[in-house]
Amino acid sequence: MKKLMLFILLLLNAISVSAVEYDEGIDYKLVGTSLAAPGNKIEVLEFFWYGCPHCYTFEPYIQSWKKSKPVNVKFVRVPAIFRPDWEVQARVYYALSNMGIIEEHHEKIFNEIHNNKKHLDKKEVIVRFLEKNGVDSKKLLKEYNSFAVDGMVRKSIRKQSAYQIEGVPAIIINGKYLVTGSMAGSYENMIKIINYLIAEESN
Repeated sequence: MKKLMLFILLLLNAISVSAVEYDEGIDYKLVGTSLAAPGNKIEVLEFFWYGCPHCYTFEPYIQSWKKSKPVNVKFVRVPAIFRPDWEVQARVYYALSNMGIIEEHHEKIFNEIHNNKKHLDKKEVIVRFLEKNGVDSKKLLKEYNSFAVDGMVRKSIRKQSAYQIEGVPAIIINGKYLVTGSMAGSYENMIKIINYLIAEESN
């Protein structure tokens, strides 16, 4: 019975999403190149920066969406690097990811910056903060300085350039569509457009 109710809810959600039409060039735009990972899942990329107040405000919407996203969707965060000093937080993000503890600390970093008004833009400062939150600083620094993280940073910059990302938060759906807050008009609408484009790609 629970499975039947879940199926009905998903069906109703799909119908409600498909009932709304969004316009290319107004609500979203096509991107000229695709770096989407091959596979059976639709890839949703979120370009973000920990220091961005808009990304911080958008984070609860993304967290809620992740809980109900379709099973055929793969969500990937991409730390944006518009300036050299942004690379510190990008490296920390990838280092924590490689350690398998990013989900435990992702929101903590956001909260420390935006709620507690702390600048975590220096390597020593953010490492010290994470160490106080139970992270092994030696392992973190080893990953931070690793060739693997070097490659991830280069890949982030390449994707950012290929998709012509000019601000954050920005969402790329399946390597084809770009959705931003300014285009959507609100974060709620941004999620609706993301779901609409996922449905389009699922057809």
